[in-house]
Amino acid sequence: MYEVIKYGNEILREKAVTVTDINDDIRETLNEMVKTMIEYNGVGLAAPQVGINKRMFVCMVGEDTIKKIINPTIIPEDYETIEYEEGCLSIPGVYKNVKRFKKITLLYQDENGKNIKTHLEGFKAVVVQHENDHLDGILFVDKISPVAKRMIKKKLALLKKVAIKEDGDASGERFR
Repeated sequence: MYEVIKYGNEILREKAVTVTDINDDIRETLNEMVKTMIEYNGVGLAAPQVGINKRMFVCMVGEDTIKKIINPTIIPEDYETIEYEEGCLSIPGVYKNVKRFKKITLLYQDENGKNIKTHLEGFKAVVVQHENDHLDGILFVDKISPVAKRMIKKKLALLKKVAIKEDGDASGERFR
């Protein structure tokens, strides 16, 4: 199981690299990410959140269904949006409304390297978009309104201060 990296750690702001070789190490990493996500009571977890700079994440897409997603591409099916209150394991205690596409097509590779195309909508689409943002160094707090951002400014500053104290320089390089 991994430790979840918190807001303020610079790895959360980096663009993750493409997985070029889907092998046993990648599969084991994904399995450990699932364990971590469940342990932390999350519905999704991206590799950068556990210090791994790779384009992959795991997420719940049903009560008992977990997807392991590698090298995802998201295509909005239309421009209709929905708003959900989001939180993040890397930003504990912060929950704010975020607008996202209501329906998406998700293209990805599974843990065996098979190319998959699936359609998601509603909460499932929101979770996938949230996790995919992590792969580009984007956090949900980057997408909230300026007023909402002002409301959590002190909390984010405190989280960043703690991350820097725990990590030294907050670079968080675990695996590269």
